[in-house]
Amino acid sequence: MTKSNSKKNILVVDDEIEMRIALETTLKREGHSITVAENGKQALEKFSGDSFDLVLTDVKMPKMNGVELLKALKKKSPQTVAIMMTAYGDIDNAVETIKAGAFDYLLKPFSAEILIATVNRAFLNKGFTKNESLRVTPKTSKPSDQKRSIITQNTQMLELIKFVENISYSRSTVLIMGDTGTGKEMFARHIHQTSPRAEKPFMAVNCAALPEGLLETELFGHEKGAFTGAVERKDGKFELAHKGTLLLDEVTEMSLPLQAKLLRVLQEHEIDKVGGRAPIPVDVRIVATTNRNIKKRIQENQFREDLYYRLNVIPLKLIPLRDRIDDIQTLAEHFIEKHSKGLNKSISHIANETIELLQKYRWPGNVREFENIIERAILICQEDTLLPSHLFFDEEDIQIGKTQPLENFRGTIYDMEKELITQTLEEVNGNKTKAAERLGISIRTLRNKLAAYKNPIEN
Repeated sequence: MTKSNSKKNILVVDDEIEMRIALETTLKREGHSITVAENGKQALEKFSGDSFDLVLTDVKMPKMNGVELLKALKKKSPQTVAIMMTAYGDIDNAVETIKAGAFDYLLKPFSAEILIATVNRAFLNKGFTKNESLRVTPKTSKPSDQKRSIITQNTQMLELIKFVENISYSRSTVLIMGDTGTGKEMFARHIHQTSPRAEKPFMAVNCAALPEGLLETELFGHEKGAFTGAVERKDGKFELAHKGTLLLDEVTEMSLPLQAKLLRVLQEHEIDKVGGRAPIPVDVRIVATTNRNIKKRIQENQFREDLYYRLNVIPLKLIPLRDRIDDIQTLAEHFIEKHSKGLNKSISHIANETIELLQKYRWPGNVREFENIIERAILICQEDTLLPSHLFFDEEDIQIGKTQPLENFRGTIYDMEKELITQTLEEVNGNKTKAAERLGISIRTLRNKLAAYKNPIEN
């Protein structure tokens, strides 16, 4: 263990005497001065008389819990740095403490090494003042990252962005939930870009796009000769993302055997390559996303409950576009500027009637669908102003939220579904991933339906 460079005054708050002794012993070995309190009220009394560089407190305590203590401390001293300690059952409260201004939290049980590393990181970042204003786009020098900026003026979305920036300095796993097209990958990238890992790799894997065997080697890699066709050693995404961030997109589509292997990685921080002889240590922050009802998947025995708790350390629920109507004009202007350049158009205005029409639509495909509609409208528009006629909306679109309804269709629901899937595949030139996104279903569901239809269209 590396000794700290300078002595710090730390207040340790926990109602369990064994825990207080263990924390005090570990931190004193690092050269710090430790004061202990057995509950929140006692901590407040000690805090009023002494100056502390850091407060380390449990969340669940009698008389005054850790959340209440943190709020009281922040009133006394807004610059106070606090680290929370919690068990899995109290994760929701722990997330609330991050919103209230905690630097980070530790999940019990944790090792002395993790405790020391978190405390040292808190001191390293002490004095770092986050913007009082809520940033919408990440501050980064990478052009590719600027193109992926989150565009919003919606209050709830801005709060989510601020929350993401507050937790970005932690290495805790994040589970981002939301409908297709709400920007889950963009939020994952924003977490990475505002974290200490920003200069390290950001890797993404779509868990629904690959068969089980290929997904395993994609994630964990394989040794030469591990199976037929393995002519050379391959590093998996976990190794490639070492010291960085790994996005597991559509994690709920992962098979149960792979879920077990992922759980082990989260617990042990090491991977087993396919055909490997020894585990390989990895330091990767996991951000997982899903557009499914994950608790329903657990009830259907399609997703491991223990893995859910490991992934859901910091939950993030994104807002569908239909609930952020105040972003419609902002997004429209952004996409007009973006695609007008690419399509060599000189569109500089959007009519009020066009905005009103866009605001009435339910947007089942969310921002992704919105961008596609605006891009198509720009392509059609021959003037300098985007008009309602360029959207190709009609009354049925506004009511049921489809950009190209199957007009006057006669047949069974099965036939209608098949026709809609076929039509969507044709619109995206047979690209199954894009078709699944537009339809709001997983790639696996789409493949199953195509197999049932014996559809000849291939990627």
